[in-house]
Amino acid sequence: MTRAFSRAWEEILRPMIFRPKRLQVAALCYRKTDLGTDVLMITSRGTGRWILPKGWPINGKDGAESALQEAWEEAGVKKAKIQGAPIGHYDCLKNLGKGRSEIVQTLVYIAKVTKLSKTYPERHQRKRQWIRAEEAANLVREPKLQALLRQL
Repeated sequence: MTRAFSRAWEEILRPMIFRPKRLQVAALCYRKTDLGTDVLMITSRGTGRWILPKGWPINGKDGAESALQEAWEEAGVKKAKIQGAPIGHYDCLKNLGKGRSEIVQTLVYIAKVTKLSKTYPERHQRKRQWIRAEEAANLVREPKLQALLRQL
């Protein structure tokens, strides 16, 4: 009996309880100005709060490429130089709809933006704005993301 319980715990119950967090990727898009560093922020579609462009990894693309694709679709980033390795990560509560949500780990890739497009796929669904890095840190909820923004 003990062996059957142990096997059920290891093969069924433990993976269900301690499953790894789902993963998203975000693009921390920035530009340098005479006054400092600006971050390109967008509003979420659901709550309208200020966030970074982010989404699920895309098949056939690595994390940085996926993050840059999200920056195009959600914020109109046409040209940017993105680093291949994430500069950090943060956890956030992702609303999955129908009253469901889960904690998602988001890898953050930094991208120096050189060109924005006036037209892009989600332009009618979100607002976008360049915001000073210090101010952007005060607009987001996640402490680890606040720290990343303050490091710019």
